[in-house]
Amino acid sequence: MFSRLFAPRVTAHAHCDLPCGVYDPAQARIEAESVKGTQEKYQANEDAHFRARAIIIKEQRAEAVKHHLSVLWSDYFKAPHFEKYPQLHQLFNDALKAASAAKGSTDPATGQALLDYIAEIDKIFWETKQA
Repeated sequence: MFSRLFAPRVTAHAHCDLPCGVYDPAQARIEAESVKGTQEKYQANEDAHFRARAIIIKEQRAEAVKHHLSVLWSDYFKAPHFEKYPQLHQLFNDALKAASAAKGSTDPATGQALLDYIAEIDKIFWETKQA
């Protein structure tokens, strides 16, 4: 009896966890810019303590990039997007691998490669938002 009393009366269906307005590749881009910027500062500084802190910060930011990309990939993009943009799965996979590479590197080129992948995802994202 209690289960019927407290059972939902209306079932809602949504294609994402929250309204689509909350998703934006800008979150990943900002973190990736921090990764690259930290890599550049690391290269420009010889102080061992500074470099150790830079590595910690870079790794945290790269992990945040991976989180934001994963959320976009799994929560925002849906089957119709992947049908229209068949390269999207590979693009996300490559971007996540680039984030891992940047996480493990102090070379700003890895940070730039990550930013380049995010720019491609961003372009597709905004095309889907206008559709």
